[in-house]
Amino acid sequence: MDRLERLLSVAVERGASDLHLIAGAPPAFRINGEVILAEGDAVTAAELESLTAALLNPEQRAAFQRDWELCTSLHFPEVGRTRLTLYRRDGHPEFSFRFSGEYIATREDLGLPPKLDELARRPNGLVLITGPTGSGKTTTLNYLVDLINSERRCKIVTIEDPVEFVHRHKRAIVVQQEVLTDTRSFNRALIHVLRQDPDVIVIGEIRDHEAIATALTAAETGHLVLATMHSPSVIHALERIVGVFEGPAQQQIILQLASSLQAIICQELVPSVDHARRTLAYELLVANLAVRNVIRENQLHLLETIIQTGAKDGMILLDACLYDLYCRCQISYDAALSRARHPERLAKRAG
Repeated sequence: MDRLERLLSVAVERGASDLHLIAGAPPAFRINGEVILAEGDAVTAAELESLTAALLNPEQRAAFQRDWELCTSLHFPEVGRTRLTLYRRDGHPEFSFRFSGEYIATREDLGLPPKLDELARRPNGLVLITGPTGSGKTTTLNYLVDLINSERRCKIVTIEDPVEFVHRHKRAIVVQQEVLTDTRSFNRALIHVLRQDPDVIVIGEIRDHEAIATALTAAETGHLVLATMHSPSVIHALERIVGVFEGPAQQQIILQLASSLQAIICQELVPSVDHARRTLAYELLVANLAVRNVIRENQLHLLETIIQTGAKDGMILLDACLYDLYCRCQISYDAALSRARHPERLAKRAG
Protein backbone atom coordinates (compact mmCIF):
# COMPACT_ATOMS: atom_id res chain seq x y z
CA MET A 1 0.00 0.00 0.00
CA ASP A 2 2.90 2.38 0.70
CA ARG A 3 4.10 2.10 -2.88
CA LEU A 4 0.56 2.67 -4.21
CA GLU A 5 0.19 5.80 -2.08
CA ARG A 6 3.47 7.16 -3.50
CA LEU A 7 2.36 6.37 -7.05
CA LEU A 8 -0.98 8.11 -6.50
CA SER A 9 0.83 11.22 -5.24
CA VAL A 10 3.05 11.18 -8.33
CA ALA A 11 -0.06 10.81 -10.51
CA VAL A 12 -1.50 14.01 -9.02
CA GLU A 13 1.78 15.90 -9.48
CA ARG A 14 2.09 14.85 -13.12
CA GLY A 15 -1.57 15.32 -14.03
CA ALA A 16 -2.11 11.67 -14.99
CA SER A 17 -5.56 10.42 -15.93
CA ASP A 18 -4.75 6.74 -15.35
CA LEU A 19 -2.32 4.46 -13.54
CA HIS A 20 -1.59 0.92 -14.74
CA LEU A 21 0.02 -1.75 -12.57
CA ILE A 22 1.16 -4.70 -14.68
CA ALA A 23 3.26 -7.60 -13.42
CA GLY A 24 6.80 -7.53 -14.80
CA ALA A 25 6.67 -3.85 -15.89
CA PRO A 26 7.27 -0.57 -14.04
CA PRO A 27 4.13 1.38 -13.04
CA ALA A 28 2.72 3.27 -16.05
CA PHE A 29 0.93 6.64 -16.09
CA ARG A 30 -1.31 7.91 -18.87
CA ILE A 31 -0.50 11.61 -19.28
CA ASN A 32 -2.14 13.66 -22.05
CA GLY A 33 -3.15 10.45 -23.77
CA GLU A 34 0.30 8.82 -23.77
CA VAL A 35 1.43 5.94 -21.56
CA ILE A 36 4.68 6.79 -19.74
CA LEU A 37 6.60 4.26 -17.67
CA ALA A 38 7.73 5.36 -14.22
CA GLU A 39 11.32 5.03 -13.11
CA GLY A 40 11.97 2.26 -10.63
CA ASP A 41 11.46 -1.45 -10.15
CA ALA A 42 8.93 -3.52 -12.02
CA VAL A 43 5.72 -4.45 -10.23
CA THR A 44 5.69 -8.08 -9.09
CA ALA A 45 2.81 -10.55 -9.16
CA ALA A 46 3.15 -10.96 -5.39
CA GLU A 47 2.71 -7.18 -4.90
CA LEU A 48 -0.47 -7.24 -6.98
CA GLU A 49 -1.87 -10.23 -5.06
CA SER A 50 -1.20 -8.37 -1.80
CA LEU A 51 -2.81 -5.20 -3.18
CA THR A 52 -5.92 -7.15 -4.20
CA ALA A 53 -6.35 -8.38 -0.64
CA ALA A 54 -5.80 -4.89 0.78
CA LEU A 55 -8.14 -2.95 -1.55
CA LEU A 56 -11.13 -5.25 -1.94
CA ASN A 57 -13.76 -6.12 0.63
CA PRO A 58 -14.86 -9.79 1.03
CA GLU A 59 -17.79 -9.43 -1.40
CA GLN A 60 -15.57 -7.85 -4.07
CA ARG A 61 -12.90 -10.52 -3.61
CA ALA A 62 -15.54 -13.22 -4.02
CA ALA A 63 -16.88 -11.53 -7.17
CA PHE A 64 -13.36 -11.26 -8.63
CA GLN A 65 -12.58 -14.90 -7.87
CA ARG A 66 -15.84 -15.91 -9.53
CA ASP A 67 -15.79 -13.62 -12.61
CA TRP A 68 -12.00 -13.01 -12.97
CA GLU A 69 -12.72 -9.31 -13.57
CA LEU A 70 -14.09 -6.46 -11.50
CA CYS A 71 -14.89 -2.77 -11.95
CA THR A 72 -15.58 -0.70 -8.86
CA SER A 73 -14.91 2.71 -7.36
CA LEU A 74 -12.64 3.60 -4.44
CA HIS A 75 -11.69 6.80 -2.66
CA PHE A 76 -8.04 7.63 -2.01
CA PRO A 77 -6.94 10.73 -0.04
CA GLU A 78 -4.29 11.46 -2.68
CA VAL A 79 -6.53 11.52 -5.77
CA GLY A 80 -10.14 11.33 -4.57
CA ARG A 81 -12.71 9.17 -6.34
CA THR A 82 -11.09 6.53 -8.55
CA ARG A 83 -12.45 3.87 -10.89
CA LEU A 84 -10.61 0.59 -10.33
CA THR A 85 -10.64 -2.07 -13.05
CA LEU A 86 -9.19 -5.39 -11.98
CA TYR A 87 -8.47 -8.23 -14.40
CA ARG A 88 -6.30 -11.34 -14.69
CA ARG A 89 -3.26 -12.09 -16.85
CA ASP A 90 -1.23 -15.29 -16.60
CA GLY A 91 -3.39 -16.20 -13.63
CA HIS A 92 -2.49 -13.07 -11.61
CA PRO A 93 -4.44 -9.84 -10.95
CA GLU A 94 -3.49 -6.56 -12.63
CA PHE A 95 -4.86 -3.07 -12.04
CA SER A 96 -6.04 -0.07 -14.04
CA PHE A 97 -6.92 3.09 -12.07
CA ARG A 98 -8.90 5.95 -13.68
CA PHE A 99 -8.90 9.20 -11.69
CA SER A 100 -12.17 11.12 -11.65
CA GLY A 101 -11.03 14.33 -9.97
CA GLU A 102 -12.65 16.26 -7.15
CA TYR A 103 -14.41 19.02 -9.07
CA ILE A 104 -16.36 19.68 -12.25
CA ALA A 105 -14.56 21.90 -14.76
CA THR A 106 -16.41 24.72 -16.53
CA ARG A 107 -17.81 24.32 -20.03
CA GLU A 108 -15.14 26.71 -21.32
CA ASP A 109 -12.34 24.72 -19.70
CA LEU A 110 -13.71 21.50 -21.14
CA GLY A 111 -14.11 23.03 -24.61
CA LEU A 112 -17.79 22.05 -24.87
CA PRO A 113 -20.19 23.98 -27.15
CA PRO A 114 -22.65 26.49 -25.60
CA LYS A 115 -25.50 24.57 -27.26
CA LEU A 116 -24.99 21.78 -24.73
CA ASP A 117 -26.19 24.00 -21.87
CA GLU A 118 -29.40 24.71 -23.76
CA LEU A 119 -29.95 20.98 -24.35
CA ALA A 120 -29.50 20.21 -20.63
CA ARG A 121 -32.28 22.68 -19.83
CA ARG A 122 -34.86 20.85 -21.95
CA PRO A 123 -37.58 19.08 -19.97
CA ASN A 124 -37.48 15.75 -21.80
CA GLY A 125 -35.89 13.74 -24.58
CA LEU A 126 -32.62 11.88 -25.11
CA VAL A 127 -29.19 13.52 -25.14
CA LEU A 128 -26.51 11.02 -26.15
CA ILE A 129 -22.75 11.43 -25.60
CA THR A 130 -20.63 9.15 -27.77
CA GLY A 131 -17.00 8.61 -28.65
CA PRO A 132 -14.18 6.09 -28.22
CA THR A 133 -12.83 4.99 -24.84
CA GLY A 134 -10.99 7.82 -23.07
CA SER A 135 -12.65 10.63 -25.04
CA GLY A 136 -14.13 12.40 -22.01
CA LYS A 137 -17.71 11.08 -22.25
CA THR A 138 -18.08 10.62 -18.49
CA THR A 139 -16.63 14.09 -17.85
CA THR A 140 -19.19 15.66 -20.19
CA LEU A 141 -21.98 13.61 -18.60
CA ASN A 142 -21.03 14.79 -15.12
CA TYR A 143 -20.79 18.40 -16.33
CA LEU A 144 -24.41 18.19 -17.56
CA VAL A 145 -25.57 16.60 -14.29
CA ASP A 146 -23.85 19.36 -12.31
CA LEU A 147 -25.43 22.06 -14.51
CA ILE A 148 -28.94 20.65 -13.98
CA ASN A 149 -28.20 20.15 -10.27
CA SER A 150 -27.18 23.83 -10.01
CA GLU A 151 -30.15 25.27 -11.89
CA ARG A 152 -33.24 23.10 -11.53
CA ARG A 153 -35.39 21.89 -8.64
CA CYS A 154 -35.83 18.27 -9.66
CA LYS A 155 -34.83 14.69 -8.94
CA ILE A 156 -31.86 13.24 -10.83
CA VAL A 157 -31.28 9.47 -10.74
CA THR A 158 -28.05 8.07 -12.14
CA ILE A 159 -27.25 4.43 -12.92
CA GLU A 160 -23.48 3.93 -13.10
CA ASP A 161 -20.98 1.09 -13.23
CA PRO A 162 -19.24 2.30 -11.15
CA VAL A 163 -19.99 5.77 -9.71
CA GLU A 164 -16.97 7.89 -10.69
CA PHE A 165 -17.95 11.36 -9.41
CA VAL A 166 -20.13 11.98 -6.36
CA HIS A 167 -22.63 14.83 -6.83
CA ARG A 168 -23.75 16.76 -3.76
CA HIS A 169 -27.34 18.00 -3.62
CA LYS A 170 -27.66 21.61 -4.79
CA ARG A 171 -31.02 22.77 -6.16
CA ALA A 172 -31.80 19.20 -7.19
CA ILE A 173 -31.65 15.94 -5.28
CA VAL A 174 -29.24 13.47 -6.86
CA VAL A 175 -29.59 9.72 -6.32
CA GLN A 176 -26.59 7.81 -7.66
CA GLN A 177 -26.99 4.05 -7.95
CA GLU A 178 -23.99 1.81 -8.50
CA VAL A 179 -24.36 -1.55 -10.22
CA LEU A 180 -23.57 -4.47 -7.86
CA THR A 181 -23.57 -2.09 -4.90
CA ASP A 182 -27.08 -0.61 -5.03
CA THR A 183 -28.66 -2.65 -7.82
CA ARG A 184 -28.04 -6.15 -9.16
CA SER A 185 -27.88 -5.19 -12.84
CA PHE A 186 -27.99 -2.26 -15.23
CA ASN A 187 -31.22 -3.34 -16.89
CA ARG A 188 -33.05 -4.10 -13.62
CA ALA A 189 -32.11 -0.62 -12.40
CA LEU A 190 -33.36 0.94 -15.63
CA ILE A 191 -36.74 -0.74 -15.30
CA HIS A 192 -37.16 0.33 -11.68
CA VAL A 193 -35.83 3.87 -12.11
CA LEU A 194 -39.12 4.98 -13.67
CA ARG A 195 -40.88 4.16 -10.39
CA GLN A 196 -38.60 6.48 -8.39
CA ASP A 197 -40.31 9.67 -9.65
CA PRO A 198 -37.24 11.02 -11.51
CA ASP A 199 -37.16 14.12 -13.69
CA VAL A 200 -33.71 13.36 -15.12
CA ILE A 201 -32.33 9.86 -15.72
CA VAL A 202 -28.59 9.45 -16.27
CA ILE A 203 -27.33 6.19 -17.78
CA GLY A 204 -23.59 5.61 -17.42
CA GLU A 205 -23.46 3.57 -20.62
CA ILE A 206 -26.06 2.20 -23.02
CA ARG A 207 -24.94 -1.34 -23.82
CA ASP A 208 -27.75 -3.41 -25.35
CA HIS A 209 -31.19 -3.35 -26.93
CA GLU A 210 -32.97 -3.56 -23.58
CA ALA A 211 -31.19 -0.44 -22.29
CA ILE A 212 -31.88 1.38 -25.57
CA ALA A 213 -35.58 0.54 -25.49
CA THR A 214 -35.98 1.59 -21.84
CA ALA A 215 -34.04 4.83 -22.34
CA LEU A 216 -36.18 5.81 -25.34
CA THR A 217 -39.39 4.96 -23.49
CA ALA A 218 -38.28 7.14 -20.57
CA ALA A 219 -37.36 9.99 -22.93
CA GLU A 220 -40.73 9.66 -24.64
CA THR A 221 -42.72 9.73 -21.39
CA GLY A 222 -41.56 13.11 -20.11
CA HIS A 223 -38.08 12.47 -18.70
CA LEU A 224 -34.78 14.01 -19.75
CA VAL A 225 -32.39 11.10 -20.37
CA LEU A 226 -28.62 11.64 -20.52
CA ALA A 227 -26.56 8.66 -21.62
CA THR A 228 -23.20 7.63 -23.07
CA MET A 229 -22.40 5.10 -25.77
CA HIS A 230 -19.23 3.85 -27.44
CA SER A 231 -19.44 5.02 -31.05
CA PRO A 232 -16.96 6.70 -33.43
CA SER A 233 -19.50 9.10 -34.99
CA VAL A 234 -22.99 10.54 -34.65
CA ILE A 235 -24.31 8.57 -37.61
CA HIS A 236 -22.74 5.33 -36.39
CA ALA A 237 -24.46 5.81 -33.01
CA LEU A 238 -27.86 6.05 -34.70
CA GLU A 239 -27.10 3.09 -36.97
CA ARG A 240 -26.09 1.04 -33.93
CA ILE A 241 -29.31 1.91 -32.06
CA VAL A 242 -31.50 1.05 -35.03
CA GLY A 243 -29.44 -1.99 -36.06
CA VAL A 244 -29.88 -3.99 -32.85
CA PHE A 245 -33.61 -4.31 -33.55
CA GLU A 246 -35.38 -6.19 -36.32
CA GLY A 247 -38.78 -6.11 -38.02
CA PRO A 248 -41.64 -4.30 -36.21
CA ALA A 249 -39.43 -3.63 -33.18
CA GLN A 250 -36.99 -1.73 -35.39
CA GLN A 251 -39.74 0.44 -36.83
CA GLN A 252 -40.97 1.20 -33.31
CA ILE A 253 -37.47 2.26 -32.23
CA ILE A 254 -37.07 4.46 -35.32
CA LEU A 255 -40.33 6.27 -34.51
CA GLN A 256 -39.31 6.69 -30.86
CA LEU A 257 -35.90 8.03 -31.88
CA ALA A 258 -37.44 10.49 -34.33
CA SER A 259 -39.75 11.91 -31.68
CA SER A 260 -37.58 11.83 -28.55
CA LEU A 261 -33.97 12.44 -29.63
CA GLN A 262 -32.69 15.88 -28.65
CA ALA A 263 -29.03 15.67 -29.64
CA ILE A 264 -25.94 13.51 -30.05
CA ILE A 265 -22.44 14.79 -29.37
CA CYS A 266 -19.51 12.62 -30.49
CA GLN A 267 -16.22 13.48 -28.80
CA GLU A 268 -12.52 12.96 -29.40
CA LEU A 269 -9.54 14.24 -27.41
CA VAL A 270 -6.67 15.54 -29.56
CA PRO A 271 -3.16 16.49 -28.36
CA SER A 272 -2.70 20.25 -28.13
CA VAL A 273 0.02 22.02 -30.10
CA ASP A 274 2.37 22.11 -27.10
CA HIS A 275 1.43 18.53 -26.05
CA ALA A 276 0.79 19.87 -22.54
CA ARG A 277 -2.84 18.74 -22.57
CA ARG A 278 -5.56 17.35 -24.81
CA THR A 279 -8.14 19.44 -26.65
CA LEU A 280 -11.74 18.41 -27.20
CA ALA A 281 -12.91 17.99 -30.79
CA TYR A 282 -16.53 17.09 -31.32
CA GLU A 283 -19.36 16.48 -33.76
CA LEU A 284 -22.82 17.71 -32.77
CA LEU A 285 -26.20 16.69 -34.16
CA VAL A 286 -29.25 18.62 -32.91
CA ALA A 287 -32.63 17.07 -33.64
CA ASN A 288 -34.49 19.69 -35.70
CA LEU A 289 -37.40 18.96 -38.05
CA ALA A 290 -35.13 17.86 -40.91
CA VAL A 291 -33.19 15.46 -38.67
CA ARG A 292 -36.41 13.94 -37.29
CA ASN A 293 -37.75 13.38 -40.81
CA VAL A 294 -34.53 11.67 -41.94
CA ILE A 295 -34.53 9.39 -38.88
CA ARG A 296 -38.22 8.57 -39.38
CA GLU A 297 -37.52 7.56 -42.98
CA ASN A 298 -34.35 5.68 -41.89
CA GLN A 299 -32.24 7.64 -44.39
CA LEU A 300 -29.36 8.13 -41.95
CA HIS A 301 -26.77 8.65 -44.71
CA LEU A 302 -28.37 12.07 -45.34
CA LEU A 303 -27.51 13.33 -41.86
CA GLU A 304 -23.97 14.42 -42.78
CA THR A 305 -25.36 17.03 -45.18
CA ILE A 306 -27.90 18.21 -42.60
CA ILE A 307 -25.18 18.62 -39.96
CA GLN A 308 -23.00 20.48 -42.48
CA THR A 309 -25.77 23.00 -43.18
CA GLY A 310 -27.13 23.17 -39.62
CA ALA A 311 -24.77 25.72 -38.09
CA LYS A 312 -27.68 27.97 -37.05
CA ASP A 313 -28.91 25.14 -34.80
CA GLY A 314 -25.43 24.62 -33.34
CA MET A 315 -24.56 21.58 -35.46
CA ILE A 316 -21.02 20.88 -36.62
CA LEU A 317 -19.14 18.02 -38.28
CA LEU A 318 -15.99 16.66 -36.63
CA ASP A 319 -13.82 17.75 -39.58
CA ALA A 320 -15.13 21.32 -39.34
CA CYS A 321 -14.39 21.36 -35.61
CA LEU A 322 -10.86 20.03 -36.22
CA TYR A 323 -10.26 22.68 -38.89
CA ASP A 324 -11.48 25.39 -36.50
CA LEU A 325 -9.15 24.15 -33.73
CA TYR A 326 -6.26 24.12 -36.21
CA CYS A 327 -7.03 27.67 -37.37
CA ARG A 328 -7.05 28.82 -33.74
CA CYS A 329 -3.63 27.15 -33.24
CA GLN A 330 -4.97 24.81 -30.58
CA ILE A 331 -3.99 21.62 -32.43
CA SER A 332 -1.41 20.92 -35.11
CA TYR A 333 -2.15 20.31 -38.78
CA ASP A 334 -0.93 16.70 -38.47
CA ALA A 335 -3.17 16.08 -35.46
CA ALA A 336 -6.19 17.49 -37.30
CA LEU A 337 -5.45 15.43 -40.40
CA SER A 338 -4.95 12.18 -38.46
CA ARG A 339 -8.37 12.52 -36.75
CA ALA A 340 -10.33 13.76 -39.79
CA ARG A 341 -13.08 11.60 -41.32
CA HIS A 342 -12.22 12.99 -44.76
CA PRO A 343 -8.52 14.00 -44.53
CA GLU A 344 -8.29 14.89 -48.23
CA ARG A 345 -11.10 17.46 -47.82
CA LEU A 346 -9.49 18.95 -44.72
CA ALA A 347 -6.11 19.14 -46.49
CA LYS A 348 -7.69 20.92 -49.44
CA ARG A 349 -9.49 23.37 -47.15
CA ALA A 350 -6.30 24.10 -45.25
CA GLY A 351 -4.71 25.02 -48.55
